[in-house]
Amino acid sequence: MGKRRRVAERRKTHRPAVIGGMIAVVVGGAGFAVYALYGGGAAAEDRTSAVADQKPKVKTGPLSATEVSTAARTFLTSWQSGQVTRAAAVTDDTAAATKLLTAYPKDAHLKDVTLTPGTRTGDKVPFSVKATVSYKDTSKPLTYDSSLTVVRDTATGKPQVDWHSSVVHPDLKDGDTLVTGESGTPPIKALDRDGGEITEKKYPSLGSVLDGLREKYGQKAGGRAGVELQVVRGKESKADELSDKTLLTLSKGTPGTVKTTLSPAMQAAAEAQVAKKAKSSVVVLRPSTGEILAAANASHGFNVAFQGSLAPGSTMKVVTSSLLIEKDLASADKKHPCPKYFTYGGWKFQNDDKFQIKNGTFKASFARSCNTAFISQAPELDNDSLTEQAQQVFGLSMNNWAVGVPTFDGSVPVQSQAQMAASLIGQGGVRMNPLNMASVSATVESGVFRQPYLVSPDVDGRTLAKASRTMSSGTLSQLRELMSYTAAYGTAAEAMQGVYGTVGAKTGSAEVDGQKKPNGWFTAYRGDLAAAGVVQSGGHGGDTAGPIVAALLKLGG
Repeated sequence: MGKRRRVAERRKTHRPAVIGGMIAVVVGGAGFAVYALYGGGAAAEDRTSAVADQKPKVKTGPLSATEVSTAARTFLTSWQSGQVTRAAAVTDDTAAATKLLTAYPKDAHLKDVTLTPGTRTGDKVPFSVKATVSYKDTSKPLTYDSSLTVVRDTATGKPQVDWHSSVVHPDLKDGDTLVTGESGTPPIKALDRDGGEITEKKYPSLGSVLDGLREKYGQKAGGRAGVELQVVRGKESKADELSDKTLLTLSKGTPGTVKTTLSPAMQAAAEAQVAKKAKSSVVVLRPSTGEILAAANASHGFNVAFQGSLAPGSTMKVVTSSLLIEKDLASADKKHPCPKYFTYGGWKFQNDDKFQIKNGTFKASFARSCNTAFISQAPELDNDSLTEQAQQVFGLSMNNWAVGVPTFDGSVPVQSQAQMAASLIGQGGVRMNPLNMASVSATVESGVFRQPYLVSPDVDGRTLAKASRTMSSGTLSQLRELMSYTAAYGTAAEAMQGVYGTVGAKTGSAEVDGQKKPNGWFTAYRGDLAAAGVVQSGGHGGDTAGPIVAALLKLGG
């Protein structure tokens, strides 16, 4: 009896069942079932869903310490052992990584590479590099530090090295390469105005300047090239006007001599001043000639002093004031509106702390840096009015300065509506650097634009930029009055205490998206000296850049 029941039960488990009008054959027990479904509709959808459920899920979320360390170790060990394909496969840009890692031994002539990882910090892994640069019969050791960052691939979920050329060497920008060989550009010996040698060790700010001088004058100065390991810049870096950089000299060539306009005393003082304030930069000029006497940056990589592209804030009001005076829209001692707010082009502009000046003069608005005093004149101006004033009178925004090294020559684009109004107070699309704004003060002091230069045009016969016109004597007189009054009684007064003689100044604070504090600007002149400085994320220009500029103006006049 028990045996017949067990047989009947087995037969029952194999009997077809009808489910939703479909035949389902159930095989076996123990929770495992295979369904043979026929037809379409819901059944087909169920089948698709079942297949989809079988696909492996892509891992998401933050990387674990193990994932970061494993990816970094795989990349570094593969690179060190010369397994370029395997190393590149661990990155998120296989083609670019393969190209640069292949060039490492081939073009840079680097061998015996040892890569030692440091202590991981989050997704970042630092590492040290030891190698030998070997070219023909000459070899030298090379050591440096670099780092890599591991990211999660969104398609596969796998950890990968976030590829940039700087992984191979921190001085590389994407598109740059490392090359060892006979340098196409002979070395130079740069001299200051007194004949003393300029070195990066003596003046840390001038490393990029020396690179620029060599690139410009190496072939012309009579030197002979040596053998070097160099960073050879790609198209993108050249667009940013970065010069090739020497990392290691295997054999010295014979340097040519290039004399500059730099003052050793002023340069040393400028270096000392920026060392006191992070992210600061300053330039000093001689207005009567355009000679650059000093240029210094707290950060010694990118040359912000010459190549920075930053909104100049209210220091731009020097240029705007000259425009308004010329167009009879303002006069130093005449009443001028300075309301709390002014709306133009859909934007509501206001002054710092929403102050206003009732029945005040234009001179009072300039000295206190009233934004609405300038914005309120936007309806009376054409879209290109400020652009033409900057180019025709101050020589800015023409991209034709021939300083002797790469520079950014300011930008005052033609804009409309609210952006045009913002440009009147040095915001919107207006971009400058300390070299540009020192030149603005120099133009006011001397009455004429003289293009700044670091190497005399007599050295190579190059043509310096010129402005197409000068301000009228009446406009110039009022502009000097505005800057003099600001230096004595306005926002620049505290910084300019103790700076005697014929002086003028203007402060500025430029708002930058994402920064808690604005960039602080200051431009001023004293006699035959003009200077400008910026402290990024510093706050008010009178408190930050002002003391730097004033200290340098006190050195001479």
